[in-house]
Amino acid sequence: MSNEFQYDVLIIGSGAAGLGLALKLPDSYKIAVLSKAKLTSGSTYQAQGGVAAVLDDGDSTEAHIQDTITAGANLSRQDAVAFTVEHGKESIDWLVEQGVPFTREGDEYHLTKEGGHSHRRIIHSADATGQAIQQTLIEQARARNNIDLLENCIAVDLITRHKLNLPENRCIGAYVLNHDSGHVDVFKAGSTVLATGGVSKAYLYTSNPDGASGDGIAMAWRAGCRVGNLEFNQFHPTCLYHPQAKSFLISEAVRGEGGKLRLPNGKRFMDKFDPRGELAPRDIVARAIDHEMKRLGCDCLFLDISHKPDSFIKQHFPTIYERCLKYGIDITKEAIPVVPAAHYTCGGIMVNQHGMSDVEGLYAIGETSFTGLHGANRLASNSLLECLVYASSAASHIISHNHPLGELPAIPAWDESQVTDSDEDVIIAHNWDELRRFMWDYVGIVRTNKRLQRAKHRVDLLQQEIGEYYSNYKVSRDLLELRNLAVVADLIIRSAMRRQESRGLHYTLDYPESGLEARDTILTPINYDWR
Repeated sequence: MSNEFQYDVLIIGSGAAGLGLALKLPDSYKIAVLSKAKLTSGSTYQAQGGVAAVLDDGDSTEAHIQDTITAGANLSRQDAVAFTVEHGKESIDWLVEQGVPFTREGDEYHLTKEGGHSHRRIIHSADATGQAIQQTLIEQARARNNIDLLENCIAVDLITRHKLNLPENRCIGAYVLNHDSGHVDVFKAGSTVLATGGVSKAYLYTSNPDGASGDGIAMAWRAGCRVGNLEFNQFHPTCLYHPQAKSFLISEAVRGEGGKLRLPNGKRFMDKFDPRGELAPRDIVARAIDHEMKRLGCDCLFLDISHKPDSFIKQHFPTIYERCLKYGIDITKEAIPVVPAAHYTCGGIMVNQHGMSDVEGLYAIGETSFTGLHGANRLASNSLLECLVYASSAASHIISHNHPLGELPAIPAWDESQVTDSDEDVIIAHNWDELRRFMWDYVGIVRTNKRLQRAKHRVDLLQQEIGEYYSNYKVSRDLLELRNLAVVADLIIRSAMRRQESRGLHYTLDYPESGLEARDTILTPINYDWR
């Protein structure tokens, strides 16, 4: 039996952005926070490095702003960068107030340095910062009687007035699959917030958890929202390469603390690609590794921190040390086998400084949004900062512009009359694998016009097939994620085909140079009524 619920604010996503927003809203608000699986299943929990912010007198907001713009290949929006950086310290202060146990060195917080940064400005909790932040925010949210934390709840689609054939379009909630009951429930809300993370599960190799299937971006696109710069997919240079290690990231901080990238023969190679060596921005390092792997025909390269004292490694990288040791790799004595992997989505749903999308009553924050901060390449550890800054800004706007639902016609229940085909699981698994493989091969670190055309042909056929499944199969998490992945894969391909230059994370052999003018790639749903 399906149910209907009503909240002041519905937050789809339970990472730093979603929980941060929930905790910034007043106790008088009735709030629902939805998580696709467990509350700790998202990307925030897996974040290792830390949060970038100007926290000492030797640093400056001007330097952080410039580092961000430089890493973003001059495509970052100046106002978004300044807004985010200038609110950095207050975001860290808020996390400290919540009880996040950041690593100290004596009486001061320890600050590390990562690629693209000109100063040590990364505050962290050893090498498990995301876990520390996530656990703290969950504890705080559970202590609030007005916040319902709902696990195993998967958003199916947004509910807008246009979808109900009503004038004055705005979002009024979402259809949500309760994975435990198997039914699709109706969630009404005065304000709806998408904090669903990125789209890196569109690629075969990724550092992201299984839930990073672009759900928020796909739902917003179907609801009529513009998206921007989705061709810029950041590939983290160093994921652990081991047959039993699934999506385990080797933090950028390892290179920040002196780790060296080496070929199979032990020779360093980064200096011939960039004078900053291992501390070059991620796009440069990822392309360098990809180039050397293809040149040598090898399966992986190596990241070596073993020249540092054992005590230093175990103190600064306890999680990485323990995980690698589990697979028989002692990083105090030997180098870590690594490969690049899809890591972060720099584009997303277009929003303003308050996280507002094109549809009234619908907000997007965190990795699922396009604020203009990251430009063509995200500067390391700016992501958690963006989550916190825009969570606060969106909360302020919701408070001052709270949208009462008013009198609404009844929202129809989800039609659960579809039959489940016995071959559903096999077909979905096959298509999921096909999509991730052609995205990796054709829309990966290095692209060409021909590769993109091949990818577009395949995704068009795939979307046609999925449309048939969606009409005949009972809705499930796997089907929903495949449907959303196909939408965002199509948007990534279309965005990449439009950018006839190489800039930041988008590198194409057909246009190897950057254009004279830095422009965003904006896609608009053709079926959206802009009145």
